[in-house]
Amino acid sequence: MGRIARSPRKRPALPRRMMLAAAALILGAGGLAAVNFYASASEGGARGRAPAGHDMSSMRMVSTIDCPDVGNVLSTVPDSAKQRVDRRLADLDTQITDAYTKFADNKDRIQRDPGLADSMVLAPLKAKRTDSIGQIADATGRPDLNGKGLAACSMRAADAPQPGDPGDTQGSGPGDAQGDGQGDGQGDGQAAANAASAAASASGLSRRDFVDIRSVRPNAAAPAPRRGASTGTFTSDCGRNQNGKRNPDNVIVAPGVSNGAHHMHDYVGNQATDAFAGDADLARGATSCRNQGDRSTYYWPVVRVLNQGDDNDAQADGGGKDRNLGKIQTPVQATIQFVGSPVSKVTAMPRFLRIITGDAKAFTNGNANANASWSCTGFENRQLKDKYPLCPQGSKVVRTFRFQSCWDGRNTDSANHRTHVAFADRRGACPAGFKAIPQLVQRIVYDVPAKAGAFAVDSFPEQLHKPVTDHGDFIDVFSDQLMGKAMTCINTGRSCA
Repeated sequence: MGRIARSPRKRPALPRRMMLAAAALILGAGGLAAVNFYASASEGGARGRAPAGHDMSSMRMVSTIDCPDVGNVLSTVPDSAKQRVDRRLADLDTQITDAYTKFADNKDRIQRDPGLADSMVLAPLKAKRTDSIGQIADATGRPDLNGKGLAACSMRAADAPQPGDPGDTQGSGPGDAQGDGQGDGQGDGQAAANAASAAASASGLSRRDFVDIRSVRPNAAAPAPRRGASTGTFTSDCGRNQNGKRNPDNVIVAPGVSNGAHHMHDYVGNQATDAFAGDADLARGATSCRNQGDRSTYYWPVVRVLNQGDDNDAQADGGGKDRNLGKIQTPVQATIQFVGSPVSKVTAMPRFLRIITGDAKAFTNGNANANASWSCTGFENRQLKDKYPLCPQGSKVVRTFRFQSCWDGRNTDSANHRTHVAFADRRGACPAGFKAIPQLVQRIVYDVPAKAGAFAVDSFPEQLHKPVTDHGDFIDVFSDQLMGKAMTCINTGRSCA
């Protein structure tokens, strides 16, 4: 995926639809009132509680909780301990979710008394995390985990204040919701902008999370095929989740745990997929794929529009209970395609191979594992990693997942769900010791309503629905016969379905 181009200083004038969309984001900062808080006493040392008399105006604006990702440091876990470790990792996610909810529900009190952020939220969270991490250390035989500072969390800002964001009284540009003078039968659209603003604010977005796709320079390029490349494709038609199969589970990361994702997923392919589905369940599960030899599981966070009411999960886990509100959008198109390597032939994927691309916690973890790709139809040579696109009239929102295409040749999964697969380098070559496998490419298209204002992916609540947290999951359940057909097509340069 190419790098994100810097937007030019002078952007083209936005049409009215985009003016309203940008105006929808003027509240920003995680939907929370600005909270002045320097740091947490739980962090200790120089980053502890601010001394008495500290100038509050110099304290940071904070709006979410930042915790170390324990799962990322687990490269190996004994098979005998895997179930216990998975359960404790899921507990850590729930603890953060609960702590963020307490923070959000008490934002006014914390704003008046910043010290409450530590006593009410961070200190109890650290105590719970210390216990869970200790159990993981015992199960894995890694007492060093207790000394890595993984239990302490901190508060952090969502975005630096910008014109039009909370507290700004000099707003200019699209965040002003001043109208474009054109008129559309609804005055200057202030009522629509206000409704969208409240929805966007509650979801954790700011207007900095959106960009006019036309202001992005072309940045998408693929390595040119070399001699010996596998240039064919295999496409599996699995629908676009017209039947509405959704749940907030994650059978890869949190097997056996209901609501392990704390956000709602769309599913295509295997219809037996939930937190409790094992390989045998998937092997005999029904599939939405036209070719019944593909019983694979494909899933991703749902996209919601934020000012057209809530969906029927507004009181449910993964939905409103986890601060995922808005109207779920069914894709108008979902293409699942497997492509080859630009430098070599590919080898078959093992059955039940699990791959996660992207990072659901990238907003707090950083971008190392982020792999989001957002664009608009007609502009797909311009890809965004950490912004949602504002598409011109007649253009649709596109999100693309390009999965890891290199496999270690041994494992169908790994403790952190990453190290058994890898991305090819810029030339298309796999790391030493890895084999090229067909690369799964998913292209999902949404016809976001013109008056939707703002849209966002579901996320863990503390991740604030940021676009960089987008991710996709895949479990290979091809029959041997169909995998053989796919391999032949890809390695001989044919396009098959």
